[in-house]
Amino acid sequence: MKQLNAKTLGIGALAGLTAALLVLGASMQPSFSAVLYAASALPILLVGLGWGNMAAISAVVTAATVGAIAISPSFALMMTLVTLLPAGWLSHLANLARPASELGGPDHLMAWYPLSDILLHLCGLVTIAVIVVGLMIGYGPDLIDRLVDVMFGSLAQQQPEFSPDPAVTAQTKSLVLLMLPAIQGGMWVVMLFAAYYIATRIVSASGRGLRPREDIPSALRMNRNSIFVFLVGLAATFFGGMPAMIGATVVGTFGAGFLLSGFAALHFRTRGRDWRLPALILCYLASLILMVPAFFILVVGLSDTRKAIALTPHKDVDAPKQTDTKI
Repeated sequence: MKQLNAKTLGIGALAGLTAALLVLGASMQPSFSAVLYAASALPILLVGLGWGNMAAISAVVTAATVGAIAISPSFALMMTLVTLLPAGWLSHLANLARPASELGGPDHLMAWYPLSDILLHLCGLVTIAVIVVGLMIGYGPDLIDRLVDVMFGSLAQQQPEFSPDPAVTAQTKSLVLLMLPAIQGGMWVVMLFAAYYIATRIVSASGRGLRPREDIPSALRMNRNSIFVFLVGLAATFFGGMPAMIGATVVGTFGAGFLLSGFAALHFRTRGRDWRLPALILCYLASLILMVPAFFILVVGLSDTRKAIALTPHKDVDAPKQTDTKI
């Protein structure tokens, strides 16, 4: 057992070192920083899904230690909040299971933690991370004022005839103040879930995965309680000040969750259609370019909230293949 634990911790430490190097590379390559930051979650997810909690904890601690030594403790804290901790927690949730009989199911099956609740946790963790990081960097009206002034000043140098109206400038600053945390939070939810999806496929293909491979189009939906969180965040944006910034962050993160579930619903509903592939490509491209198509897909996600619990046989029982139970 000691040898096994040492091996598990060593694998986790190696994964943590890889994650830290990816984050350090992101800080040196601004053009690819978002991709490298998201990729840094992959090693944590891989060892967590394949080797368990101890490996994930070892990876998180190693990566945070390397970040603190190489850059600073505050950098390590931000890295842990934004990437390492969510990745480790997602892998922990994905490995949770209990007898299906406790939920009223058959005795010979195991019920796994619902994907809808995993997505709910991801949205909540990213919301907290964005808020804490914003407090650490002093995000607020003063920072946005300087940012917009610099942006308009640069534009005025390129176009001397450009002279923004003070009212337009003030409106732009108030809009950017709320849009930045919303966009940042939403993008991070999407990228971390993409990392989770890739990690589950890799671990499943390697044969080390504990959790069964799920049918994402049918299983990926948001928890019903997420609607109330989203609406509270939307209402908070009208109060101004700190509540509005927190509300915008909630709208961005949970809105991204509903957007993901909306796309999953589209994949599920278009199965077997001849026009499925071009329609999906058109939806993705339109959502990247325009806000209106993305809004409609978000509404699809809002209209279809449920749980799909993956059920698999006990290891020592010869039973039917995996099924999904909707709650």
